[in-house]
Formats: sequence, C-alpha cells, structure tokens
Amino acid sequence: MSTVAPASGFDSDLLDRLPRAGLPDWAHDRRRAALERLSALALPDRREENWMRTDLRTFHPEHWAEAIARPAAAGALPTALLEEAVRVAAGPGAAAFAGRVASLDGAVVRDECADDLAARGVLFGPCERILAAHGDALRETWFSAIDSRADWFAALHAAFHRAGAVLVVPAGVRVSAPLHVLSAITPGGVDTGHVLVVLGEGAEATVITETAGGGEAATDAGLHCGGTEIVVGRRASLRIVNLQNWNRGVWHFARQRAVVEEGGRLQWTLAALGSRLSQVQQDVALVGRGAEAQVNGVMFTEARQQLVYNTLQHHVAPGCRSDLLYKGALQDRSRLVWRGMIKVDPAAQKTDGYQRNDNLMLSKEARADSIPGLEIEADDVRCTHGATSGRVDDEQIFYARSRGLSADEAARLVVAGFFQQVFDRITIPPVREALSAAIGGRIRRVS
Repeated sequence: MSTVAPASGFDSDLLDRLPRAGLPDWAHDRRRAALERLSALALPDRREENWMRTDLRTFHPEHWAEAIARPAAAGALPTALLEEAVRVAAGPGAAAFAGRVASLDGAVVRDECADDLAARGVLFGPCERILAAHGDALRETWFSAIDSRADWFAALHAAFHRAGAVLVVPAGVRVSAPLHVLSAITPGGVDTGHVLVVLGEGAEATVITETAGGGEAATDAGLHCGGTEIVVGRRASLRIVNLQNWNRGVWHFARQRAVVEEGGRLQWTLAALGSRLSQVQQDVALVGRGAEAQVNGVMFTEARQQLVYNTLQHHVAPGCRSDLLYKGALQDRSRLVWRGMIKVDPAAQKTDGYQRNDNLMLSKEARADSIPGLEIEADDVRCTHGATSGRVDDEQIFYARSRGLSADEAARLVVAGFFQQVFDRITIPPVREALSAAIGGRIRRVS
C-alpha cells in the first residue's frame, strides 16, 4: 500500500459541480461509489509492480481539483488543435467517417452521426447524450470492463469522467465507414473522457480515437485521466485505433480493457507519440471459445518523455489466439517501459499466445525497458514472447548517406523500415499513412 497521502480537493462538493445533463440515477450512484473509493486511496508508489518505473514525485493532484470540474468555454474546436492531431481526418487520403464526436476540456463541441446508422439501431454519440436517452440499455456494460478499484487514477476517472463517446452496434449490423472520436484540451486543461464500444453478435465496426492539445514540456500543462472499455460480442469484429498525440506537457493516465466473446475478432492498434508522462494499462480478455485479438503498438519518444505501457493478454476460454507486437523508437533522453503478460487460465487449453516488443535507440542517452512475462495454468498451450533493444546500424546510415541522403533523411528511412512490420498490420490506410507522416516529422539525425 502506498504511503503517499491521498489527494485533497476531490470531494462530493466538487462532484456536484459536474454537469449532470440527464445522467441516469444509477450512473450517478456509480460516480458516488467511485468517489468513496477515491477518498480511501493514495497515489501509487514504486512498490507497486506496474508503477515501480514511474516517478510521480512532480505530479501534484491537488493542482487539478478545480480544473477537473471547471465549466468549459463554449464554441467550436480551435483549428490549431485540429492541426495538432495525427491528422487521420484531414489531408490527402483522409478517412470518410460515419460519425464524429469531439470534446474540448471535457465539453462536447461536435456530435455528428449518419442518419442511416440510427435507422439501423446504432447508437453513437457523446456519453452524456446516449446515457440520458438510452440509460437502461447501457446499465450492464457501463464501467463493466475496466476496474475502477484498481488504483487512485482509475477511481478518479470513474468518479469524475466527462465527455467521451459511446458506440453500440446491434447484432448483425455492419458499419462500413469508421467512427471518429477526438479529445482535446487547452493548455492547463483536463480530459477525463470515457469511451465505451459494444458490438452485438455478428456486428462489425471501426473506431478511431485521437487526442490533441495541452501545453509544452516542463509544465503542468494538461491532464488526461481516461478509460476505454470494449465488448466484442459473439462472432463480432472490431477494429479500433487509439492515437495518443498530446503535447509534451500533458500527464496521461489511462485504463483500457477489451472483452472478446466466442468467435469474436479484435484488431487493436495503439500509437503513443505525445505526453510528458504516460502510464497506461491495456488489457484484452478472451472469454469465449475461439476468440482472437491482434494488438499493435507504435511508440515514438523524444526530449525527456517517458511512456509506460503495461499490457495483459488474458486467455480465459479454450482455443483462443492473441498476437501482440509493440515497436518503439527513442531519441534524446526519453524512456520507454513496456511490461507485458500473457495469462492463461486452467480452462484455456489450446491457447495460442504471442507477444513481442522491439525498440530502436536513436540516442545514447535514451533508455528502453522491456519486461515480457508468461503466467500459464493450462498444459496444452503454445505461448511465446520476445523483446529486443538496439541502436541504429551505422552501416545503414552510411549506406543511405552515400546515396545522397542527408543525416536526417537517412535516420527517417531507417526508422520507417523499423516500423514497417507493424505498419503492415494496420488495415486502415489513412491511419497507416498519418502515423508514418507523424513519426517522420519528429525524427532527427541519430546521435
């Protein structure tokens, strides 16, 4: 148990200042229960396994108590914030969306959904609107996947969540065009958005979430404390992409969990490019026979960024398959930490689990920690893992420069080749192209 004193200022008076906006009584009761848990918890410290490589000494939670319930200024999303996103929604080859939700500092500023989706029974929109209109339909799934008791940040999110988006696709319905969710903050702003995706039996959908905004490095210039929960029904298929591109003054804390039922298919792509410090828990639970999950991670760090990602591939049912590939490139004095676990329950015979993490060091001062793990309680499984970290091959740089490329161009070419394996797994062309461009624009010569 942490010895750090619980944060002050997060009390019932603050909770009452959040816009209730037609929230069902049962949902508000869950907020209150989370607040009670929050008041009994302290910030995690380095004696807790998932936090032992995360330094929170300069994080002061009381600084955010007022900002978390501050009324957001009305108006449209500033163009500058749109330009800071990874730009999946703009530029050549941009995706055409069936619906869009955007929020700024916890207030919804865009709510669009194609008319034909509603006609087919699809629910998509900001959490508050969907809960107000369809609360009974969401009661069983709302905060059912992620554990709000896990730590102080999980409880904070469950108590003070605002904005975000809900997608519910009925059984047998296929949504061909992707749906887009953008969370943005101004310098010093707070985002506690919650994303819930539920697919009925045989349904199909594609969801892309992005973040943007916040202030510059070395400042308390933004806080994200969010959650994502995913329920993939029997024989349903979901592609979901999380693009994290905060400015480098933002503290980023998130819990993300997917539950995949019998015969379900999940492709989950995560890109981590921004923030001052990120601490993310990404879990996939395969709870039905024959469920499958492919998890792709693309991470790029610079300056003094630190990204910590803890992943769990939990095989609950027999005959399931999980395949995780995380790749990271680091420059300057940045740091990446990945701790992955494949957990196989006793009933999960015929499991096929794989995880791999590769890191490319672009600087002598950068550091990468890769900690793969297996916890296997079944005796008829195939589970493998691997991790590598290494510097750029000087001969590759020399060869590229001998062909007329500059040092920066040579570095971009090498990094592009390093990420190509995971890019090839991304089946949404605009995402693949936007990520490649975003990373390419950050790369400087190898030191």
